Amino acid sequence: MTEQSRARFRAEARSEQPDPVLLCLLVAAEHTLADPGYTEDGRLEPPPTLEALLAACQAALDRHAAAVRRAVAERCPATPEETAALLAAVLGGRERFHGRQSDYRRLESSLLPEVLRRRRGLPILLSLVWSAVAARAGLTVHGIALPGHFIVAVGGPAPGEEYVLADPFHGGRLLSSQDAATIVLAAGHRFTPDLLTPAQPLDLTLRVLGNIRSWAADRPEQARVQLWATELSLLLPRHPAQLRLERAELLVRTGDFLGGAAEMEDFAQILDTFDPESAAKVRQDARAARHRLN
Repeated sequence: MTEQSRARFRAEARSEQPDPVLLCLLVAAEHTLADPGYTEDGRLEPPPTLEALLAACQAALDRHAAAVRRAVAERCPATPEETAALLAAVLGGRERFHGRQSDYRRLESSLLPEVLRRRRGLPILLSLVWSAVAARAGLTVHGIALPGHFIVAVGGPAPGEEYVLADPFHGGRLLSSQDAATIVLAAGHRFTPDLLTPAQPLDLTLRVLGNIRSWAADRPEQARVQLWATELSLLLPRHPAQLRLERAELLVRTGDFLGGAAEMEDFAQILDTFDPESAAKVRQDARAARHRLN
């Protein structure tokens, strides 16, 4: 099943218009389809098929979109502010999509099926829910990848079009430009207007995977989670070259000493042209990995 989902992930990432919802569902499939669950009476329950997982999540998004369409028909919002307030009332209020600080400590907060089930998650996944539901309801919402905190813009994004900023993590609270600047400054960056440019699907996906990698890196027992998140990142058309070394080190940590050593040596060849000292260090690590077989 992993081969099937990864092949589909790679194909979608290279399509003309990648679907961030499908990409994030395929990311979650790496975890959800790997292990069985348990029923309420304690019986072992096999994981769902890939198609069943995708269909269930798409159906959930459609249900939320239907609720938004009903609210639009009742209220007829005429401005981005009114539309944002409507979405906050439906998604942040009635449907209870929001986040808490404790969600940063849970892997489920980065997995779209779990976010749809729990109505809780990280800012980036909650923003994706808002934009996906809005699109199904005929509204314009796009993600904004501020450093440190993902938000959405309701309206726009063409030059001259009106929009407002909202924070799905806090139930859809409206944000001013100064609020956005404060978020950016708190993350140690300088605010510039280009930060309000709509996030691209592949950048969003890489950031979701980066969150999973960071979560797992803080938990040595979750090396295999970090490994699959790294491997999916490498399937994207654009990714940091350093991820190849991260994968190699994770292969060694999970017991594939020869595979990890070979990956390290391949990466060392890339480093040779501009950082020979680091290349030598990587080759030394590769030799050490091979010696662990003895």
